[in-house]
Amino acid sequence: MSDEPGNHPVDGHDLEAFRTEVRKFLDQVRELTSHASGRSPLEQRRAYLAARFDAGLGAIDYPVADGGRGLDRRYVEAFRTEAASRDFDLHASGFGIGIGMCLPTIRDHGSDDLRRRFLRSGLRGDEVWCQLYSEPGAGSDLAGLTTRAVRDGDEWVVTGQKVWTTGATDADFGILLARTDWDVPKHAGISMLVLPMRQPGVEVRPLNQMTGVAHFNEVFMDGARVPYDWVIGEEGNGWRMAVALLAHERSSIGAGGGRQPIPTERIIALARSAGMTADPLVRQDLARLTTGTRIIQWLNLRQGIHPSIPKLWRSRQGCHAAQVASGLAFPGGAAWLGDPIGTTEPGDFLGADGSHWAYGICDSTAHSLGGGTDEVQKNTLGERILGLPREPTPDRGLPFSQVPRNN
Repeated sequence: MSDEPGNHPVDGHDLEAFRTEVRKFLDQVRELTSHASGRSPLEQRRAYLAARFDAGLGAIDYPVADGGRGLDRRYVEAFRTEAASRDFDLHASGFGIGIGMCLPTIRDHGSDDLRRRFLRSGLRGDEVWCQLYSEPGAGSDLAGLTTRAVRDGDEWVVTGQKVWTTGATDADFGILLARTDWDVPKHAGISMLVLPMRQPGVEVRPLNQMTGVAHFNEVFMDGARVPYDWVIGEEGNGWRMAVALLAHERSSIGAGGGRQPIPTERIIALARSAGMTADPLVRQDLARLTTGTRIIQWLNLRQGIHPSIPKLWRSRQGCHAAQVASGLAFPGGAAWLGDPIGTTEPGDFLGADGSHWAYGICDSTAHSLGGGTDEVQKNTLGERILGLPREPTPDRGLPFSQVPRNN
């Protein structure tokens, strides 16, 4: 290995010293993530991220020039292991899209000016990000998007609609895919821009889910403005940037970010409370869940693994966990007593009154949709890893302006 930033050799002694540093930091900041701090959940996470970055632990694998430590992935995994052993929220709900997806894409492909402007503030939690990808007519066929960005002097003018946008109500900025050229094939006419969310011309409308919460939003853009040089990569190279961000997204989901499966240890506790641990079928289900948890952990320790693999395992784990929980908690799996549905913090599947299994069960169907459907993941693995023939694409090579579409 070379000694360039981001590719430092791992020395056992140095790694253990790093673990000691992490443990000391986590002990010092525990009160920042405590409910007793009086801060809202978002502000607790913001304070924690600021302290983590300022301690040199918020950009462990980022180049030193970008405010990072220049260490390799094993140090990142060491941090996660230490934090998880102390029940810290590693996924920084509300900030995960920025930290896990948008900022790594800017780090890898953004200009020097964009890296200086956005990396430090985003990693510290000073700014919140969202991801403006899907549209009503461009979901699995994301390259069919019709949101347009037109050059107007030193700005882009953006018009269009996005949907299924997580966290848009709190976001300061969004990574936006927009069409900047309609006279080339659809993949070639897309650019990736950084859209300021808090401006005239951007309207966010929450979408209520069957869990009773609104993680997702519609975003309408009508004459929204973007500085001309806030393009990630190059103009017209947005599809390659989109794929790069999706790789970070799937890696983040596979590693435990975003939507959480019902934890296996809670399902085991549910089986014990129901007196079902001696049932051979229940024991088999619990063994499969435990095995799935371990497999996901081991997959994320592998260097260079395709991100669709752990993402698919997380999807499978989430759906199976909900199925097992619904059987063990029946009829409690359908009941929602005490607080109204959705008032618990996402991921808090078992409320104080033991009535909130329904949240995890209702939420589980999204595991196979968010971050790209299971079918898309399997196509990606089949075509890019196994070398299978591509799906038929009759509009390949056709200028997007000539592609038939619903209006």
